[in-house]
Amino acid sequence: MKIILLGMLLYVTTCSGLSISKINSEMDRLENEIDTNIFLHMTATGRWLPSTIYKYADFKTSLNVMATEGVAGKKFYIGEDVTNGHIYGLVNIAAFLAQSMKETIKYDACDENSWDTVGGKYPLSNACGQLGQSYQDYHCSEAEKHMECPVDPNMSITAVTHAKWYGAPAPLFCEPKTDEQPHSGFWDNSYQCNKGWANPPETCDVYEGQKAGKFDQSRPYGNNAGRTDVEGCCWWGRGVIQTTGVCNFGKLNYYLGARAAKEGRYSKYWSVDFCRDPEQICSSSEYKELKWISGMFYWMESVQSYDRGGWRYTVELARFVESGMQGTSFIDAVSGIVNRGCHNPPCGTGTVDGGHERSQNFKKVLDTMFAGRPPDVSSPMSSSNFQSPTKPSSPSKPTPSSLSPANQTQTHLSLIVTAVALSMLIISGD
Repeated sequence: MKIILLGMLLYVTTCSGLSISKINSEMDRLENEIDTNIFLHMTATGRWLPSTIYKYADFKTSLNVMATEGVAGKKFYIGEDVTNGHIYGLVNIAAFLAQSMKETIKYDACDENSWDTVGGKYPLSNACGQLGQSYQDYHCSEAEKHMECPVDPNMSITAVTHAKWYGAPAPLFCEPKTDEQPHSGFWDNSYQCNKGWANPPETCDVYEGQKAGKFDQSRPYGNNAGRTDVEGCCWWGRGVIQTTGVCNFGKLNYYLGARAAKEGRYSKYWSVDFCRDPEQICSSSEYKELKWISGMFYWMESVQSYDRGGWRYTVELARFVESGMQGTSFIDAVSGIVNRGCHNPPCGTGTVDGGHERSQNFKKVLDTMFAGRPPDVSSPMSSSNFQSPTKPSSPSKPTPSSLSPANQTQTHLSLIVTAVALSMLIISGD
């Protein structure tokens, strides 16, 4: 019977939309609590208020797209078609939201803030990368290199969100070098720009709500990687888990955006060119869910598929659920993957930033979902048999997400036939 169940899970895993109605029902009842108690940001005065950027309605739209249609054969995992199998999916959602709350929701930010300092000042070239990084050099593997966005030195983009504290740096921006401005300077957060009494008067007019600070372009001022211009530096983090770099934006465009449509593949967002204007993730009024879509795409690519050093995300998720959701080892490992790229940091890049906060976020979301009482999973999956919710596929081959609706239906029917045939084969063998 275990093998029969696994045969059926082959279909359930691939077509995870089978349980989306259950997830929607469970999450919809929490909509008000999520918007007023989970999606909170901290103001400059230390108050916690509902986010102005992240809303449950947009999250739900994104979840329904990524859990049913998915990208390149991968889908956001929402559970198993067994008794209480949706619990696995809810815990996956809770882990995703816990990271999102720390990465961006807390700051009410969609665009990456300028926060890295050199000599006490904020280099404008932070747009190119912070902590010594270079986002335009975040390349894909050789197998996926054809998906990358090209670096266009003539692009000019300004972020739509930024930090809001007193003297906070202006939004990140990129623009080509010119004869008049061959370098980039820094943001002087200590400058007092409200001088109505001066002759001539000065005002703080770089961004709305500015209280202090100004651009200083008088001399080149390098970031921590030594960069002293912002040409081609349009690839800073965007979205709920900060999609960053030419590879990640390129993949979004290849699978979901304008490039997919141009090359004849199914495209959910055919009018959005993530390479020409990655800022649409944050600025689009038509597709407000993009800030969530980009984060879920990362989650499917890097977290759900994580399997290194004897630690496999799907297996550990099952163990956590089946053991009564006790302890922090599971979410601590997930935080390591998201923040440092491994489940057991420091792994060469340092300790996790805000590890305790991330685990507390996780507990808060779980308590909200289950009223502080984790439910029993009456038909638990064996951890060794737990199926991966995403199955990597070659980008050069058609996948269910890149097929026409008619072909997708045919694919789904074929999977049903395969699963039933496998079950019948096992029964006849008995």
